[in-house]
Order: sequence, then structure tokens, then C-alpha cells
Amino acid sequence: MHTDLDKGESEVKYTLMGEGAGSIFTIDATTGDIHALRSLDREVKPYYTLRAQAVDIDTNRPLEPESEFVIKVQDINDNEPKFLEGPYTARTYVMQVTATDADDPTYGNSARVVYSILHGQPYFS
Repeated sequence: MHTDLDKGESEVKYTLMGEGAGSIFTIDATTGDIHALRSLDREVKPYYTLRAQAVDIDTNRPLEPESEFVIKVQDINDNEPKFLEGPYTARTYVMQVTATDADDPTYGNSARVVYSILHGQPYFS
């Protein structure tokens, strides 16, 4: 992110600003490495916009313009399907059940719902 143009003894520190800077994300002031301080959940927030900057440690003046970047949170299958009604009582007629899943349906198979019968007559297994 930074190139030291003066080739002198000045040292660089990195700063982080934006959504979640200091509370969700932290930057190593020496290396510029950015880390998450806690787990992220796509259903809570799908992305974060942050800005980082290299500044001279002695003068606190920027060495380069801010770099803006977006951290996109990938979805994982962390929500179980929820049946809209229930419990269901099986009878001899065919019934319809519906389930939804709070995971993002546009990303992978996290929101895919699969039905199966755990116990039943041989023609249901």
C-alpha cells in the first residue's frame, strides 16, 4: 500500500477508518495487515467499506492518498430451515409443507432446503 519516497529514516504507521474500524476490524499499525476482531455474519451485514492510509510516524502527514476497499462477507450455512406451520400430522392424504432458510439464496447452496423422511413405511424410505 505504501512506497517511502524520501528514503530517509522516517517510519510509517497505518491507520484504518470506516464501518467497524476499531470495533470489528483492526489494522496492524506497523505492517498494515487488517484483521477481523470477531466473526462476521452475512445475514447481519453483507459488506463493510473501509479506508486505510499510510502516514509518517513523525509528522503524522499522509504518505499516500487513502485506499478505500470493500470487505464482502461470504455466506455460510449457519441457519436451519424453519417450517411455517407445525408440528405436522401425517395422514393418508398427500400434504404440502413449506420451509424457508434465512441464509442468502443467491450465494451457493447455503439456503437450499432438503426434505427427507427419517422413519416410515418401506415405500417412504
